[in-house]
Amino acid sequence: GDAEACETLRSILTHPLMDDPNIDAASRRLKDHALRDTNNLWEARMRTRDLMRIMNCVQCNKCRFHGKISTLGLSTALQLTLGRQGMGGDVAKIHRVELAALVTTMGKFASGIELCYEMQAL
Repeated sequence: GDAEACETLRSILTHPLMDDPNIDAASRRLKDHALRDTNNLWEARMRTRDLMRIMNCVQCNKCRFHGKISTLGLSTALQLTLGRQGMGGDVAKIHRVELAALVTTMGKFASGIELCYEMQAL
């Protein structure tokens, strides 16, 4: 019940990664970027690189691997959607690793959406 949820949340919030300087720096940069008036595509690309660096702090190899694939998949989706000038990217220039990450990430999102529909049906 509530006690178990509190204990789980407490263990997450007291984890050493919460005090990691790389995560604090990335968090500040993301917040600063969100508060700016100009929407700079280059800054968005840099934030995805920050997310990849944060993934290096994850201890579990499987979790790190899946996190990096998901981050690369989201980055690829943004690259295809926005491109360099905000007008969309060239699909022919996507590397096979980026394509694999995109398909994998889409599959994860599809599974998550399917689970949400199943939970709503209960």
